[in-house]
Amino acid sequence: MVFHPPVAIVAKAGDAGKYKTGLPAWNMIMRGFMSGAYIAMGGALATVCSTGIQATDAAVRYGAQSAGFSQLILGAVFPVGLIITVLTGAELFTGDAMLAPMAAFIHKISWGAVANLWLWVYIGNLIGSITWAYIMANGPFVAWDAAAGAFGVSAFGTRAIAIAGAKVSYVSMPALYSAFLKGIGCNWLVNLAILLGICADDAVGKFFGIWFPIMAFVSSGLEHSIANMYFIPAGIFTQGFITDPTKINAGLNWVTMWTNNLIVVTLGNIVGGMFFVGVIYWVAFRKEIAALK
Repeated sequence: MVFHPPVAIVAKAGDAGKYKTGLPAWNMIMRGFMSGAYIAMGGALATVCSTGIQATDAAVRYGAQSAGFSQLILGAVFPVGLIITVLTGAELFTGDAMLAPMAAFIHKISWGAVANLWLWVYIGNLIGSITWAYIMANGPFVAWDAAAGAFGVSAFGTRAIAIAGAKVSYVSMPALYSAFLKGIGCNWLVNLAILLGICADDAVGKFFGIWFPIMAFVSSGLEHSIANMYFIPAGIFTQGFITDPTKINAGLNWVTMWTNNLIVVTLGNIVGGMFFVGVIYWVAFRKEIAALK
């Protein structure tokens, strides 16, 4: 199995970032759309696979199945989205939060080019994520009720709504600060996965390099802005099939998606990717990178 030394990985990351910032806007959106959908596919799989195995804290105290096991299942299957993204050349905002600044440090491209890439890829990720959320909410997350003559929410849909509700529960400043820190931790791990993916030349090496850090971030309960672009809309769409108003979570809507999650988590993701990976690795290896030129 061929792998590259750390200085070569950092240099390749900068090269990748330079290439990405040079793409036309329509291409950034298109590739962003693909990655948003792929990350959503991993999120949907994690939702389905973890349905029925989560337990309340009280139940855990009395020996029921561990809530940690549910998180492990979530983490074990979610990485499929980033694996597909990396191996097929799609564009993910959280990865570009590290790769584009790397290009700015190494190749001296403008920060305007970095911001341009972030903007269009973020929009593409959002469209792709919501598209897959709509497919799942109107597909596996509902079941036809012949007696009522209408669709009702399936067990998978109930789980999707619960996940979305938890995602918009950051309603106070301390809670939002917690979400911000979760965003930092998440993208620190995501971009380590990106670097490990660059480290290997073969598909198997890339698979395992990506899988472990992504499994770690999901199982640890950290927050990923692009994944949340799927999780929250999936819950909103699915909740629309609930006919009993008393069972609807009024706090789960398109406004709280942004105010209670995406804005602060996105900022945390930028800090985690750009500073805790991009800046640190650039400072650590800048002399060796200069020697490669």
